[in-house]
Amino acid sequence: MDWFGDGSVAVLDLALACCAIETQAAAPPQVRLLAEPPRGATTVITVSGTLTNVLAPVVKDAIDAHPDATVIAVGACACAGGPYWDSYAVTKGVDQLVDVDHYIAGCPPAPDAISAVLRQVRDARG
Repeated sequence: MDWFGDGSVAVLDLALACCAIETQAAAPPQVRLLAEPPRGATTVITVSGTLTNVLAPVVKDAIDAHPDATVIAVGACACAGGPYWDSYAVTKGVDQLVDVDHYIAGCPPAPDAISAVLRQVRDARG
């Protein structure tokens, strides 16, 4: 998604569970769906929702395919396993697989918090 509609930030949402709805709710009206990121855009990968051990290698491969991307863990499950942290089937946060640049806590996180972090990422690129 071209988050700001100006080609500055392209968001790839790895939508795993309910927090994906919050990410979509945070999207501003000018967001555009893209086949590929605009040239020069900062690529952001959001991991939103419960990450299971079975799905973990697929998520890791998707993130590894974008080595320059900013990675954001969205919601309690993506940050630390959420209410399912003690399940044998749940990864205790996406940071168990890859480096995470930003964490957005909550169950669910506020859409405004998602937008605020994406603005920080855009503004940090200069």
